[in-house]
Amino acid sequence: MNTPNAPICATTEQPGTSRLPFFALLIIALAGFVLIASETLPAGLLPQIAAGLHISEAMAGQLVSVYALGTVIAAIPATATTRGARRKPIALFGLAGILVANVVTAVSPNIALTLGIRAFAGACSGLLWGMLAGYARRISPPAQVGRALAIASIGVPTGLAAGTPLGSWMGSAFGWRYSFAALAVLSLATIILAVLVVPDTPGQPAASRVPVIRVLAIPGVGLILLVILLWMVAHNAFYTYISNYLQFAHAGLSTQTALVLFGVASIVGVWITGSLIDRALRLLLLLSIATFVVAATVLALAHGSLVMIVPAVALWGIAFGGAAIQLQTAMADASGENADVANSLLGVAFNIAIFTGGVTGAVLITHVGSQSLPVLMLALAALAFLVALGARGSGFPPRDPKPATEPAANIGA
Repeated sequence: MNTPNAPICATTEQPGTSRLPFFALLIIALAGFVLIASETLPAGLLPQIAAGLHISEAMAGQLVSVYALGTVIAAIPATATTRGARRKPIALFGLAGILVANVVTAVSPNIALTLGIRAFAGACSGLLWGMLAGYARRISPPAQVGRALAIASIGVPTGLAAGTPLGSWMGSAFGWRYSFAALAVLSLATIILAVLVVPDTPGQPAASRVPVIRVLAIPGVGLILLVILLWMVAHNAFYTYISNYLQFAHAGLSTQTALVLFGVASIVGVWITGSLIDRALRLLLLLSIATFVVAATVLALAHGSLVMIVPAVALWGIAFGGAAIQLQTAMADASGENADVANSLLGVAFNIAIFTGGVTGAVLITHVGSQSLPVLMLALAALAFLVALGARGSGFPPRDPKPATEPAANIGA
């Protein structure tokens, strides 16, 4: 019988090899790209959506909020209900839901239908975010699960760096509905590629399933969630209102340029994480949060200098780029066979942080001023660093330097 903190192993149909299923992992990364683009695309199209649906930009902004709300509500029950099912059909079901949501959004005549289908898309997203990390681990050799997660997670920073800006450009040039239609086409392509390339794996055995409330009690899980909340609220409060900060700074850096720089730097962060995570997860995470703190300090103290803001934004992106991979890996290590449910908790924590960061940032820029954003960013990230530093026994323990000796699957692309 497996224990709650037993490691997730790759499938073992043909043991004895350690080939990484590179193309299958890239398809999982493409799914992540579709998810992050579906979630954030409205943020770059608020004026066009508002004009097209005859609503205010504030109301158009709720397309992002209800998506996050759908994720928060559905992630845990959907993941807990489906964790015993084979992974591929569940993944295809979630992607089909995203496809339908993007098609309906592209043709919706009113805000009520649009908000409803966006909430449904968020629920499908919650299901997928809860399982994709565990899926990538299960189809990969045990000794390379960190690298596998790095490959599978590249879609998120790529979506931030290219997907949202490209969708915003397409919406400005051709109309916002074409942006969602293009995203629907990409969703369909992802489904087809997943059917052809990604192998199936069994769900979690019934004997090893732990109730959700007991997953929270697994040593380290609560500490990881606390680090997520502190670190990601710090990030989202600044990211959501970066345009307000740049207007205050008067440093000559446009919002679009800053976001592209941040996205490209995030990809660099993913690469660094993929290179080191299997050997030094704890050190890597502490260095990432410390780099984040340094970036926040520069943004708080040198906001009037373009020469200082540009490298600070780059450091911010590098620090953030590998964060999700590092936190997912730590969560999977801590929760073992219950990683899918634990990662659904992780997804809920991320979306709560998105909501909380947005609300907190709005309060600050309204009542204090945009200069307070990097101060909040610095304070919360410093607290996250202290929590992670203290979580040496569970949550973020040092990695065993010995390579894994478990058999791996011979799964190709």
